[in-house]
Amino acid sequence: MSVIPSDNIRRFLPWRIERRGRGDDGYLAVAFVLAALVAMPFAALVWLAASGSSSNWSHLATTILPEASRVTLQLMLGVAVLTGTFGVVTAWLVASFDFPGRRLFSWALVLPLAVPTYIAAYCFVEFLHFAGPVQSAIRAVFGFQSSRDYWFPDVRSLWGAILILSSVLYPYVYLTVRMVFLMQGRKAADVARTLGASQATVFLKVLFPLARPAIAIGVSLALMESVNDIGAVEFLGVRTLTFAVYSTWLNRGDLYGATQIALLMLAVIVLLVMVERFARRKQRFTLGRADRPQPGSEKLSGGRAFLASAACALPILLGFAIPLLVLGDFALRRLDQLGDPQLWRALFHTVTLAGTTGLVTVLVGFMLAYGVRLTGSKRLLLMTRLAVLGYAVPGTVLAIGILIPLAGLDNWVDARMRAGFDVSTGLLLTGSGIAIVYAGFVRFMAMGHGSLESGFTKLSPHLDMAARTLGRSPGATLFEVILPLMRPALLTAFLLVFVEASKELSATILLRPFDFETLATFVYAQTSRSAFEDGAVAALLIVLVGILPVAILNRSILAETARG
Repeated sequence: MSVIPSDNIRRFLPWRIERRGRGDDGYLAVAFVLAALVAMPFAALVWLAASGSSSNWSHLATTILPEASRVTLQLMLGVAVLTGTFGVVTAWLVASFDFPGRRLFSWALVLPLAVPTYIAAYCFVEFLHFAGPVQSAIRAVFGFQSSRDYWFPDVRSLWGAILILSSVLYPYVYLTVRMVFLMQGRKAADVARTLGASQATVFLKVLFPLARPAIAIGVSLALMESVNDIGAVEFLGVRTLTFAVYSTWLNRGDLYGATQIALLMLAVIVLLVMVERFARRKQRFTLGRADRPQPGSEKLSGGRAFLASAACALPILLGFAIPLLVLGDFALRRLDQLGDPQLWRALFHTVTLAGTTGLVTVLVGFMLAYGVRLTGSKRLLLMTRLAVLGYAVPGTVLAIGILIPLAGLDNWVDARMRAGFDVSTGLLLTGSGIAIVYAGFVRFMAMGHGSLESGFTKLSPHLDMAARTLGRSPGATLFEVILPLMRPALLTAFLLVFVEASKELSATILLRPFDFETLATFVYAQTSRSAFEDGAVAALLIVLVGILPVAILNRSILAETARG
């Protein structure tokens, strides 16, 4: 047992108290400002919702909310079960066994993350409708003449929405859970096997409890994306709370009622997060670096190998292969669009906005997460919890919450410049891409912060103290110790935000400057004219833009664990 020299103890304690009184307080103040910037749109939404009359709320509570709430809860339950099953089972298989195609599956399982939910819904309907390849093959094989001769499930239903959303959202669970399975090494599992436990027992009694925080984060992200989705559920005819928000605003012209429903959705998400955190409040897992990860150490053969390969292939088929097949077929009929300059400008805007949003989100998310770790402030923790709730608010309503303060600031600056210098500044924020980036990092803060928080949970809380005991300043501790160890989590957070920002549609439509297109708005413009085929090339580009980041993400995680 090593003993810290007494002179180091004397040097460390007064210095630590001094930093608590100065440096940490300064960091706390900066973190509070950042959290306030993230929370500002929510304050605008609360103000807007409170401006509506109680009669609006009474009407909504009796005619719209009961059915919409029931459908939303059923959708969330189905997505939670299916994404959790797909993500956890596939992560366990590729991390613990060797079977045919395991190396291919280990990176291909993240590809559905590149497919937007609304594009997946369009593709599934095209693939499964009466004239699609599936029903056409059924009629050809069995000799049926019309749809009345056989039964086929309707994908435009609640179960269809659950299947489609889960097929493209399960990688959130897969990525976080597989990272835990790989980074924690095989020590705990090997000990359990030495004591006579079977692989099933090791999974249920050892690996699953260790991965529970990662499962909770991944499922929470999938649920918030499901609650926020409007394109897929509207196309599939599923009337969720999000659809109620849009219907109340656009069809009834009641923006106040729409924001009231949005705040109800936000309250539901807050309740779910609180329940989940309360359930695991006493769980603490600090994972050391693995000696050397050995994924796929047990070789499967025969029927077990076939089942493992089939279990990994199924979500890839549903979430990536089917959409890619449909988009590729449509795109081949519209190759002339590759010469359209507007398409390539939309691609440039998409990559630029997504990259900027990813950098800003990771920077702010890291400062908030590290601020909580450094200061232990409960007030900052509360502000951070509030700041990561933007994912639960529909993008269009969040855009309204951003427009209110930014437009006010634009008008104030313009008025002052006119009065003082007789110069009009115009719309500096709301008339540029700054508003889109702001909406993006507020919207995806939950994703970036969740990945960073998960990374911090794997670092021993004594690392900071040990570095300071050895004479490192807080800055040196951050750059020499924390950041190198957090590199996988930082890259994961950036790439996840980049992929999601490149697919963002609802907020971009409202906040984009005049004559400013992204790939998502380009697809929307085509599909709004009932011409999805005309937007297939742009939709395929969205998928291709997302494939590279998720491939880099997968390779980075595997490389980091291999260095263990």
